[in-house]
Amino acid sequence: MESTRKSPIGRPRGFDADEALERAMVVFWAQGYEGASLTDLTNAMAITRTSMYAAFGNKEELFRKALRRYAEGPAAYVGLALKEPTAREVAAAILAGSARTTTLPGRPAGCLSVQGSLAAGTAGRPARDTLAAWRDEALSHLNERFRRAVDEGDLPGDADTALLARYLMTVANGIAVQAAGGADHDELRRVADAALRSWPPA
Repeated sequence: MESTRKSPIGRPRGFDADEALERAMVVFWAQGYEGASLTDLTNAMAITRTSMYAAFGNKEELFRKALRRYAEGPAAYVGLALKEPTAREVAAAILAGSARTTTLPGRPAGCLSVQGSLAAGTAGRPARDTLAAWRDEALSHLNERFRRAVDEGDLPGDADTALLARYLMTVANGIAVQAAGGADHDELRRVADAALRSWPPA
C-alpha cells in the first residue's frame, strides 16, 4: 500500500527542536530572561542563532515557548492541584509541588517564573509582562476554585477567596525564592506545613 506521508519540503533542521527548547527552558530557569544571553541560549541548545530564529523566533518568543513548556512540565502540578477534592488539598498540593519542583535534583534551584521576572531593565519588560499575565491567570483559576469550595460548603461562606488565592501564590513564590537561596526540600516542606496550619476550616 502506498504511503500517504509526505516528505518534508526543504532542508531538514538537523537538530531536535524539542530537546533544544528543553535546554532553553533550563537556561531561562537558571539565569532569568535578561541574564540569559543569546550566546548562552544557542550554546545550550547546540544551534546557531540563525537556526534559533528560524525555529523559535526571537528571544521573547523563545521565552514564551520555554515558559509554556515549563508550565506543562515541571509546573504541571498547579493544574493538577486544582482538581483536588477540597480547597485545603488544593493548597497542600500546590505548596508541596512548589517545594518539590524548586529543589529537583539536576535542575536549577527556584522557579522559572520567579527567576524570569528578576529583570530590571527595559529589555526585560517582555518577560515581566508575560509572567504577570501567567500569574494573573493562575490567581484567577485559584480564585474560581475557592469560590466553588465556598459554594460547596468546603470553605466558610465569608471566606475571601481572592485573598486566599493570593496568599497561596505568595507562599509558593516565597518557597521558590528560598530554594534559589539554598533552602532544601525538607526545610521548604516544613514551611508549607506551617502555612497550611493557618488555612481556614470548613
